Amino acid sequence: MRLVLASASPARLGVLRAAGADPLVEVSDVDEDALLAAHPDADPARKVTLLAAAKAAAVAERIAGEHPDALVIGCDSMLLLDGDLVGKPRDTDDARHRWLAMAGRTGELLTGHAVLRLVGGAVAKEAEGHAVTAVRFAEPDPEELAAYLGTGEPLKVAGAFTLDGFGAWFIDGIDGDPSNVIGISLPLVRRLLGGIGVSVVDLWRKES
Repeated sequence: MRLVLASASPARLGVLRAAGADPLVEVSDVDEDALLAAHPDADPARKVTLLAAAKAAAVAERIAGEHPDALVIGCDSMLLLDGDLVGKPRDTDDARHRWLAMAGRTGELLTGHAVLRLVGGAVAKEAEGHAVTAVRFAEPDPEELAAYLGTGEPLKVAGAFTLDGFGAWFIDGIDGDPSNVIGISLPLVRRLLGGIGVSVVDLWRKES
């Protein structure tokens, strides 16, 4: 059973590899803006879960012929602050404004998850859910913020921050699962896999 990660995120891939898995990476081509526009009344948790499910389904359909017995994991992360759900910033100015709004405050990082089990090229079982981790942001001074924005890192990630990169200097603490902040909640994925009859230990790579 081939494990497939439906995400281009190197952070998610790194989390899975560090936890013993060696997934194949397949990037979905889901139009996220169109999907969210089609569900304007969905709550934040439902929105990220819908996106994760759509990504997993798109990749599952694409790889079914080559990998008919596969396990596909899709994820999508966004930051909830002041009732607004935001993904990656549009540009450096957008990232700067977000940090000015986040500094010294607490936001919630939401990640939707979907797992699909393919048997004979068809989806036989599926499960989905979401994880929430509270993130307490520090208050970087103007020079620190300018330097951080200059790394380009905030433009690549939901919420314009990371917990496993330059952004970690400006996170005072979290309440909840740290892997969820990086982009994929290992405890939640383990539970979802169990719900479709897959033991996470069977996904660990066999060391020679």
